Amino acid sequence: MNYVVEMLGIRKEFPGIVANDGITLQLQQGEVHALLGENGAGKSTLMSILFGLYQPEAGIIKIRGKEVKINNPNIANELGIGMVHQHFKLVHNFTITENIILGQERKRGLVIDIKTAAKRIKELSEKYGLNVDPDAKIEDVSVGMQQRVEILKMLYRNAEVLIFDEPTSVLTPQEINELIKIMRNLINEGKSIILITHKLKEIKAIADRCTVIRRGKLIGTVDVKTTSEAKMAEMMVGREVSFKVDKTPAKPGEVFLKINNLSVFNNRKVLGLKNFSLEVRAGEILGVAGVEGNGQAELVEAITGLRKIETGEIFLKGKNITGLSVRERIRAGIAHIPEDRHKHGLILDYSVEDNLILKNYDQSPYSKNGLLNREVIHNHAEQLMAEFDVRAGQGAAAIARSLSGGNQQKAIVGREIDHKPELLIAVQPTRGLDVGAIEYIHKRLVEQRDQGKAVLLVSLELDEILSVADRIAVINNGELIGIVDAATTDENEIGLMMAGVKRGESA
Repeated sequence: MNYVVEMLGIRKEFPGIVANDGITLQLQQGEVHALLGENGAGKSTLMSILFGLYQPEAGIIKIRGKEVKINNPNIANELGIGMVHQHFKLVHNFTITENIILGQERKRGLVIDIKTAAKRIKELSEKYGLNVDPDAKIEDVSVGMQQRVEILKMLYRNAEVLIFDEPTSVLTPQEINELIKIMRNLINEGKSIILITHKLKEIKAIADRCTVIRRGKLIGTVDVKTTSEAKMAEMMVGREVSFKVDKTPAKPGEVFLKINNLSVFNNRKVLGLKNFSLEVRAGEILGVAGVEGNGQAELVEAITGLRKIETGEIFLKGKNITGLSVRERIRAGIAHIPEDRHKHGLILDYSVEDNLILKNYDQSPYSKNGLLNREVIHNHAEQLMAEFDVRAGQGAAAIARSLSGGNQQKAIVGREIDHKPELLIAVQPTRGLDVGAIEYIHKRLVEQRDQGKAVLLVSLELDEILSVADRIAVINNGELIGIVDAATTDENEIGLMMAGVKRGESA
């Protein structure tokens, strides 16, 4: 068999945890090989070993049949291995060309030869269908374009094996289709790809074979064409996973959240939300659908008190909360699962137990006369972690940064639901999570609804909105395009509305 990469019996330990327990992965020349597993299963660790960021305790790596030691990423680059990380490593005020040649600068005498580099980048961009402008600054281009810059960085260094770590977690549906096209171009030009993911739909669309790992152990390698999504999900989670959200029809009660003619400026000082009105009732999940950057963030920040309102009013259970502070709104019964769990959801260098009381550390029983009661805080965390299935090596005392993405997310969901809110605002609650964690969080949202709470679900994943929400409000360019019933609409209708076509109009 013609393997370009073989990782045989790889073992990697960190204090208190075996991240990779004797894993074997073999990549054939010219294939897309998916590496599938839950958050924290050990996928990124395995690939970081291949890229030279970690050294394994046991096992060997062969490149094109020859055993190698990859002590750092420079050696990986020399062996023709490149990696697109989940969080891009780019300098924002540099141009695309400057980012690509960093560390590989060609000089003419003492001057860096940008011209020749830009020309080569343009050629590579055209060859692989990347459509990149070499002179644009990173800070001015979309996330999808930044990812293409990372791909070009590898191609510029003549990488033959390309590792993609969760490449679609930051992309819109349209950009995902573009990326799949780019991957096909790469394969047609003789490259080989390892795709780290937990999105089964994408594996079906692009991968040839799939290796599944669970809790650090190898479960098996399967042929994608002949294996169903349900089977792969079961290998990954260890049980059958339901892709349908299990829920009864909603029984909406009184209006809990009422938004009247809301207008809000965005960061560029133009109206990000224009004359927007909406009602969310007790006992329903209202989904907000739209392409990223159409006013969803401004809407959520206006409701939670993080952004100043220009005109309009917000009522919670009949009470005008427009002028209240963030803390007063939390006390009034608003809970918020934020879009960016690192920026707004957690303090990554705090312990899990401290993160779970961020919103009520100043209240009894957690503190008295300004002093924190550590025992109560610890026990509260242990209980919440058990209830919301938050797994951490060191339990409640673990530093939030050390948890996998899925466990960080479950901790935030647990904290917000623990406040027993009247209104739960969930923004991208399952972004970057695996099917097991997604199923779990959806259940929790429906549970809140069934307890008579109002849930506002903002998501870019159309499948998620269609299966979880009861009614769907579509937002485009800061305006409400219309509200449809989730049971009677489809992706096509919502897609048109997301593009700004009002219901009843023809495209």
